[in-house]
Amino acid sequence: MPLTKAEISRLRSLHEKKHRETLGLFVVEGEKVIRELLAEGGIIDEFYVTEASVVSKEGVEQRLISAAEMSRISHFPTPSRALAVGKLVRRTLAHDLLNQGLTLVLDALQDAGNVGTLLRIADWFGVARVVMSADCADLYSQKVINASMGSFHRVPTYVADLKDALANVKLQVPILGCDLHGEPLGTIGGLADAVIVMGSEGRGLSDAVARHVTRRVTIPRYGAAESLNVAVAAGIVCAHLRSAV
Repeated sequence: MPLTKAEISRLRSLHEKKHRETLGLFVVEGEKVIRELLAEGGIIDEFYVTEASVVSKEGVEQRLISAAEMSRISHFPTPSRALAVGKLVRRTLAHDLLNQGLTLVLDALQDAGNVGTLLRIADWFGVARVVMSADCADLYSQKVINASMGSFHRVPTYVADLKDALANVKLQVPILGCDLHGEPLGTIGGLADAVIVMGSEGRGLSDAVARHVTRRVTIPRYGAAESLNVAVAAGIVCAHLRSAV
């Protein structure tokens, strides 16, 4: 059965954050990431494929549509062969949650590719949670989802006022701010409980967040590069904290 105009309009509207928020839905494209989400189960509500698609899962109903219809609902210039729709998950951050395990905090990171990669890094290193400021790239944007490769669903992620969240961190839990002028990362031992704060590459940490940082750390530079990509830096910090425990 062909897609109706109303169905096409609804699916296309999910390109924009305001419509995702209104409908409580997000869309994901790409056979690789959809296959990963299907394997985990419980997140896909609607599933559209063309005849060329090789993605399927027993027990999950899929709707066969034409390549022309897929091009109309796709968010990509070159449409994928599979598109899925899921429900948004909104989490409320408990006031004392950042005192347990490793937390990765993202302060005004607006590059969607970096945000998605950071979620993937958090997933790899078993970070307990990610907390994002409201002005970060949207968790459910297509670019974040694809860069995260399914980690956006596995890692508990919260959008919160960072100054309020950090104000509730106990004194014995270090809040590490990545800073070119901080102490060398190697001087810090392994930490089971810590908050790692990453600011935007262009601006660094915001003043309101920087006030709560208890230790500024840097990754020693041996070459001539001016700086590290924020996701690369976060990966190095997480690897050090894990390996040094």
